[in-house]
Amino acid sequence: MAVSINLDQDAPDECPAEAGWAYERSVIGGGTLLAVLLLWEAFARSGLVDPLFISSPTRVAQAGFGLLQDSDFWNDLRVSGIEFLFGYGLAVAIAIPLGLAIGLSRRLQYMLGPFVDTLNAVPRVTLLPLIVIWSGIGIWSKVVVVFLGAVIPILINTQAGVKASEARFIRVARSFSASRFKIFSSIILPGTVPFVFTGLKYGAGRALLGVVVGELYASTAGIGHMIAAAGNTFQTDLVFFGVLIFMATGLIVVALLDRLEQRFERWRPDVH
Repeated sequence: MAVSINLDQDAPDECPAEAGWAYERSVIGGGTLLAVLLLWEAFARSGLVDPLFISSPTRVAQAGFGLLQDSDFWNDLRVSGIEFLFGYGLAVAIAIPLGLAIGLSRRLQYMLGPFVDTLNAVPRVTLLPLIVIWSGIGIWSKVVVVFLGAVIPILINTQAGVKASEARFIRVARSFSASRFKIFSSIILPGTVPFVFTGLKYGAGRALLGVVVGELYASTAGIGHMIAAAGNTFQTDLVFFGVLIFMATGLIVVALLDRLEQRFERWRPDVH
């Protein structure tokens, strides 16, 4: 049994079969989306349901085009972007190292495990009134909500990745007198990568949820605030457009994480 790291950078990125599968997936996925949009548009134009309740793709597009000309929309987008980036970035910076440390140290797990389990069990939304009291209704209260929403899934998945490390590989490495750092860098850390990225993707969704909930509850700006104001005035087109922004943001973040994960896969050891 041997563990080797493939450093060959000249290997093809994907085989023809994988390229064909990616093309087929794009065609099927795009075709399905187009069909849903056409059915939605036809249903909205049929007059069976009041457009006030379901809107239509064309009306949503028109509302979105109008918003793009409004400076207040760009300010809302900037505020929500800052809340997401600050909260999610802080969660990543804290959760990954802490998750690795808890996974490696039994004593640290005994010390911090109850707090992690408690935060995981308690809906972070219930803490929002306290957060608003402490931080006000400005950006920082939403940053805290985003952080609390993202940090736990990233931390738990990172810790699980450390625990899932192959014990047999570690025993073999120890039998060859490998140092703790060598075991960590060559066995534990590469094996934890898929778990970390799973946590990052799940945490991104929870972070976006934190932006929406925080801005719906107490805010003076942001896309969530825009959605709340549009809903209160029965502007369904704007509500759908705001939802579309969050949906697109989530898809883009997950796609970027997928690409980043593929780059990390290149240096993960091949097990023979």
